[in-house]
Amino acid sequence: MPTKRTFHGDTFVDDFDWLRDKDAPEVIAHLNAENSYTEALTAHLKPLADSIFGEIKAHTQETDLSVPVRMGGWWYYTRTIEGQQYAVHARLPFTEGAGRPELEPGVVPAGEQILLDGNREAQGRDFFELSDLAVSPDGTRVAVGVDVTGDEVNDLSVRDIATGAVVDDAVHGMGHGLVWSLDGDYLFYTRRDEAWRVNEVWRHKLGSPQDDDVLILREDDELFSMGIDESRDERWLLVFSGSSTTSEIHLLDLADPTGQLRVVQPRVPGLDYSVEVDGDRILVVHNDARPDFDLAVATIAEPSREHWQPLLTGDDGDRILGVDAFGGFSAVTMRHAGLRTVRILPKVSGGGYADPVEVPVEPELHTVGVGANPEYDSDTVQLVLTSWLTPSTIYDYTPASGELRQLKQRVVPGYDPHRYVEERLWVTATDGVQVPVSLVRRREVTADGNNPGLVYGYGSYELPIDPYFSSGRLSLLDRGVVFAVAHVRGGGELGRRWYDDGKLLAKRNTFTDFVDVSRALIDTQWVAPDRLAAEGASAGGLLIGAVINLAPELYAAVHAAVPFVDALTTILDPSLPLTVGEWEEWGNPLESAEVYSYMKSYTPYENVRAERYPAILATTSLHDPRVFFVEPAKWVQQLRRTVTGGPDRPILLKTEMSAGHGGRSGRYDAWREQAFEDAFLLDRIGATDLI
Repeated sequence: MPTKRTFHGDTFVDDFDWLRDKDAPEVIAHLNAENSYTEALTAHLKPLADSIFGEIKAHTQETDLSVPVRMGGWWYYTRTIEGQQYAVHARLPFTEGAGRPELEPGVVPAGEQILLDGNREAQGRDFFELSDLAVSPDGTRVAVGVDVTGDEVNDLSVRDIATGAVVDDAVHGMGHGLVWSLDGDYLFYTRRDEAWRVNEVWRHKLGSPQDDDVLILREDDELFSMGIDESRDERWLLVFSGSSTTSEIHLLDLADPTGQLRVVQPRVPGLDYSVEVDGDRILVVHNDARPDFDLAVATIAEPSREHWQPLLTGDDGDRILGVDAFGGFSAVTMRHAGLRTVRILPKVSGGGYADPVEVPVEPELHTVGVGANPEYDSDTVQLVLTSWLTPSTIYDYTPASGELRQLKQRVVPGYDPHRYVEERLWVTATDGVQVPVSLVRRREVTADGNNPGLVYGYGSYELPIDPYFSSGRLSLLDRGVVFAVAHVRGGGELGRRWYDDGKLLAKRNTFTDFVDVSRALIDTQWVAPDRLAAEGASAGGLLIGAVINLAPELYAAVHAAVPFVDALTTILDPSLPLTVGEWEEWGNPLESAEVYSYMKSYTPYENVRAERYPAILATTSLHDPRVFFVEPAKWVQQLRRTVTGGPDRPILLKTEMSAGHGGRSGRYDAWREQAFEDAFLLDRIGATDLI
């Protein structure tokens, strides 16, 4: 039964909205039929997908462990075991003067205590995801949040670590975030409203029923969502309320868990700030004076904006992202020259700071971030570095001496980085803007006009695609694929202005940038004209849907994962999860005819054309709470009845029936999923054989 949508004098007839009801037997039957159709049309890809899965496994040290991190009287770490899907979370006692324990993969050390074995927890379940794991201040209990459907609604259990006994499992339906009170008698957690917005923070007394829990703060503004965290010294609960442009933060003394919240700075439209507690002070990252944010300091006693004292201002184009405070220094995470890096602010006597020092790192196209650092009184800071060709590498950096000591680099069996090249290119967009492009390839691959290529993009919410290593990507590169990331406007690669130029009534820049990058890859002969594929996920799936409407001739195949392709319909319905909060990203088409018209001009579902389109694979999950499965399900139907690609350009839908926004939860299941998707694209661009 068709539905009609009328706004601002425009009527849209939707023939496929009946697919929205995931509880309807006919909808489930339809999705199962689509899965069977996709399986039949891709049966020939199974040997290739099996090979790629085997390559991912071969490039993974399946039995491995993380670098132990000290917190209080214990060293905490995770272990993975060959053949098992999930990590084991464990700890060892800290011994004064003994140093970090040297653990060996596959060997269970004497004295180990298990906090949580994900494999045991996941037994008998199609989906399992650990949302939170928080150890009590006295180190005797662990609070665990678990999602078993993929809808990101979690159940809480509190266990005695020594015995494994469950001491409290009263709380159900919580969001993300768990914080203990200092006395260990209370837990703070969040809840969502019917629109899937985190809008409440609750206090739970251990051993009591959930009905006795106390609401400590509710966010009534539908533009705002909430979150919680604790300070590194475990003294303060931080309660965040924020939209995409405005924020407000409250503090609660965890030594007085039933006390009153205190606001740092009451919300002011357009004022966006975050807070890091540093002893009796707070460090504030804010945009009060500069769109790319500054760093200020104030006291907890007088935390409001009029007391913020300037501490660090970035150069033009530098985006200050956040700060981590320690007893002797602070670590500032920022974007410089489009790349994520860390600067250290050493503390000096009198409570001031010395000039910032940038951590020296290689290679040029790197991503550096602050790792796991739970101890406030530490003379080192753990840093994590990666690049397109550098596996995740963990360092301890000592600000006092400048020593950068490598603790661990992810082992990638059979990988030789010298076989590959990573570089940055710049493409001139239609309006003259320079768009950065990351290019990764085998060293012997040259710009001869014959190569297969894959271009990836996202471009929303100020989220950048920073350089990162992927074992799975090696299967593409080893088949001669030129892998490119288009850092299009709408992302955060080049600061807040780069984001602003790809949102609201400038959103089309995101799509035209991607098309311009795709054309440039062909024009510069990095990719053959008939061998280019494209891929994007979530808002990046909207990007893929929009660009194939704009320039379908450029691509042989595309993969749109959990794609936001029916954007206008969703943003017009404030009863749907997250819609109201999204108005600051896309605009409010309910109130503005201009926004309605602009969104209608690019939303993929309503702009499919009767032209030859690439082969299309759309993947989704039945329980995805962020982008409902109905969007790709409808889009596929609209594509099939409109485009003129013919049987050599199939349009396929694959729905995971027990998963969420991130797909399947186990690592082997996720590898299988990736192998299938890569096989689809490789087959379409003629890159099935290893070079």
